[in-house]
Amino acid sequence: MRLLLDSHVLIWLMEDDARLTAEMRAVITDATEVFASTASLWELAIKVSLGKLHLDLERLAGLLDAAGICELAITRQHAMAVARLPQLHRDPFDRMLVAQAISEPMRLLTADPQLQAYSELVVVL
Repeated sequence: MRLLLDSHVLIWLMEDDARLTAEMRAVITDATEVFASTASLWELAIKVSLGKLHLDLERLAGLLDAAGICELAITRQHAMAVARLPQLHRDPFDRMLVAQAISEPMRLLTADPQLQAYSELVVVL
């Protein structure tokens, strides 16, 4: 199974946060490939620059590399897929993640229950 991790799941994984259950850690560990989207890294960088999030982005990037989590770049196909999504959620970063999950295809792990309405590929923690 191929997985795409939402921004907060990335943070929880890297910080060993208790909100990421042992069951969900096992799903991530057992996946054939695990990805972090450029959209998530961009979203985190914006929040850090605005002072809304305190996170060492360089450390996060190093931890992602060490964990074997691949970066999923945003492509033209992904951008066009966003336009085809119904307006169920307003966050542009989340909409991009859903579009990427559908386009690739891969499962999107998230804690946002609103995203589940888009596709059976969205797995809510």
